[in-house]
Amino acid sequence: MIANANSTFYFIQLPSIQESTKIVEAAISSSTTGEVIITTDGMVSTTDGITSTTGRMISTTGEIISTIDGMISTTDRMVSTTGGIISTTGRMISTTTSMTKSMVSGQCSTLFTGQVTYSTGSNPDSLKAVDINGDNKTDIIVANSSSNNVSVLINTGNGTFGAQKTYLTGASPYEVTAADVNGDNKPDIIVANYGSNNVGVLLNIGNGTFLTQTTYSTGSGPTCVAAADVNGDNKSDIIVANYNSNNVSVLLNTGNGTFASQATYSTGSGSNPNSVTAADINGDNKPDIIVANYGSNNTGVLLNCC
Repeated sequence: MIANANSTFYFIQLPSIQESTKIVEAAISSSTTGEVIITTDGMVSTTDGITSTTGRMISTTGEIISTIDGMISTTDRMVSTTGGIISTTGRMISTTTSMTKSMVSGQCSTLFTGQVTYSTGSNPDSLKAVDINGDNKTDIIVANSSSNNVSVLINTGNGTFGAQKTYLTGASPYEVTAADVNGDNKPDIIVANYGSNNVGVLLNIGNGTFLTQTTYSTGSGPTCVAAADVNGDNKSDIIVANYNSNNVSVLLNTGNGTFASQATYSTGSGSNPNSVTAADINGDNKPDIIVANYGSNNTGVLLNCC
């Protein structure tokens, strides 16, 4: 039990010590010389001392209980709630050893509601969630592989979405992502068009709508696309996994939202790269390419040497 400057009290229950089921309660005055009261197994002891957030309290069992920034631990029994989150009501939400349900919100038997559906095009294959119109609400972009378009669903602000607006792509768009490719701080759409062997870029015009796609050639059967600044010029470049040609394409951003012709890197004969991402894996602050090779049952890593 913890007291603040207004003598409001909060209760905190600690984890058990080994097999013990003891509850340890501590009452802490906000003064620097306040009295500390501790109960353990029905026993009460008092001790004078400094009761700041770095103060020390001693129970009748000899355990030393300290508080550091609102966290309570027992130093001689190796039980701690370090990392536990204490809400404004003082109640314990979680510890590092286990996650407990909030006593503030009560027990929760159902975490999610049943789904609400929103119409898209035919055979939606991939999606991206991003704020596309700058209202600080997450919208949805969907690649529809059989209707050869992407759907954009705008968040209405209460957890629901408006009807889709569709934009034509190439044939069989398998994968979609979003990145600002022209430096206007608005996410643009990049889509891998598996059936037409290219990527489409749809520039965001600022009100939740997009221009007609501009296409750039890739290898055969692009299945996945990622955006990353691969050459350190602070512009988003495009990386594509080409399933049928067993390689990845890299298209460098020319600086105005357009892209240079692809450079390709082999992933091995029969590898059928199916997914690609970019991350700095060797600590040189340059994004490397990581590819999942469906046909050869391995993962390929291409280190950035730019």
